[in-house]
Amino acid sequence: MASFFTEAREVIYPSRESAHGPLGPLLLCMTFISGLVDSFSYLVLGHVFVANQTGNFILLGMALAGAPGFSVSAQAVALVSFAIGAVIGGRIKVGRSDHRGRYLFAAAAGEAVFMVVGAVLAALTENPPQSGYRFSLISILALAMGIQTASARKLAVPDLTTTTFTQLITATFSESAIGGGNGSHIGRRIVPLGVLLAGAFVSTVLVVADHISFPLLIASLVACTVAVTAGLLRTSND
Repeated sequence: MASFFTEAREVIYPSRESAHGPLGPLLLCMTFISGLVDSFSYLVLGHVFVANQTGNFILLGMALAGAPGFSVSAQAVALVSFAIGAVIGGRIKVGRSDHRGRYLFAAAAGEAVFMVVGAVLAALTENPPQSGYRFSLISILALAMGIQTASARKLAVPDLTTTTFTQLITATFSESAIGGGNGSHIGRRIVPLGVLLAGAFVSTVLVVADHISFPLLIASLVACTVAVTAGLLRTSND
């Protein structure tokens, strides 16, 4: 039990000896954004994910089969926009430096711009959004999440992908003692899962209350906070 809490604390508040410095908590904030935005997109934009592209491929198959309530065009826009965002995230360069703090600052700033635009569009539309607003929101949010996912992959902090967690859940149980492994690091791995769940919960509560712009407003504030924090810490030796 002690190791469980030690692992969880190390993710939320890493020690000075941590190999990844403050990147863990900052990526947890971005994980919270994923929960907010994917719940918003699924509930408001018509059964489409902008972060979880594995789910989108499943939904695309359902749409192609003619299942009611699913749109081939919506899934396609999300997938293409996410791919473009991932390209942007992969091509972000900060001079000739490999400093991860500087990279996170640039990536989070780019994501924050798209999130702010998305929040403005959500505030201007009704629920459900008109077609033009709907597809604009899908594209903008998927671009932002493509940047985020690419940046998390490039930063390579273990167990903090910020968007997809199937492998994390698999590792947690397959590497546990009951699964024949040497240790699942469940204390470390349960934190991002809890943060993702919290983001989805908060977003759903707000959408159900018809405050559809609020999840994106919160996501914008979190993204801006990550960018500002990374900017202040980018002169460190991370």
